[in-house]
Amino acid sequence: MHLTNQIKSIAIGSFDGIHKGHRTLIAQVDAVVIIERNGGYLTPGYKRSCYTDKLCCFYHFDKIKGLTPEAFVARLLEDFPLLEKIVVGYDFHFGKGKSGNAVRLKELFSGEVTVVDQVSHEGIPVHSRTIKQYLREGRVSMANALLGRSYEVEGEVIRGQGIGKKSFVPTLNLSIDHYQLPLEGVYATRTKLGDVWHDSVSFVGNRVTTDGNFAVETHILDQQIEKIHSSVSLMFLDLIRINKRFESFEALKIQIDADIEEAKVLLG
Repeated sequence: MHLTNQIKSIAIGSFDGIHKGHRTLIAQVDAVVIIERNGGYLTPGYKRSCYTDKLCCFYHFDKIKGLTPEAFVARLLEDFPLLEKIVVGYDFHFGKGKSGNAVRLKELFSGEVTVVDQVSHEGIPVHSRTIKQYLREGRVSMANALLGRSYEVEGEVIRGQGIGKKSFVPTLNLSIDHYQLPLEGVYATRTKLGDVWHDSVSFVGNRVTTDGNFAVETHILDQQIEKIHSSVSLMFLDLIRINKRFESFEALKIQIDADIEEAKVLLG
């Protein structure tokens, strides 16, 4: 039997980031219906399923955007034949041109519809767009507070300038797509190599003192990198400083050493 044939309750939304507000919805149901779009994300695509133990079912927006509210509900009932309960957020819209809302959903669905009010953290409404704005401002601790976890990105290891190990400190250079990156600067981070998280200090931004190119680089603290992994995860914990230009390599080297010490303090 297909798994969805056993589902009696679902939460519907984009669930970008699986933040504190999203988890309020997800806690009430058997499965999560994720409306998938292509674009910049806190947590892209299937990665959202890593932050919940509930079954995740993906509807791509381009495939359903033309459905009327009636057709959308009919699609749900076809995919979840035992459906008894739907949970949505207070600002939920569905159907062509966002013509349906929670009130319309209650009219079209004969089962229970639960509408979850806005969730706040210390008076701040929890929204994906708010979290993204905090990241763009470098306010990582605030973004993490609204997420209810530390913000993570995943990237592929690529070839760097080749001068880090010679002139500064060894780093892993990462190519990261589809994630909202934080403000250009240096961060206290943790880097996942294989299945192990390591304390690290990471740079995001244009290398204005060297080649001017955009880069995401991470330096593992107090450990030599013995095995180069093709893919690594990066967890942002706190901003150390914003990106700036230095007048010489020597001045940059002094600052990097200071960044490393600051990261050790922040990481405890």
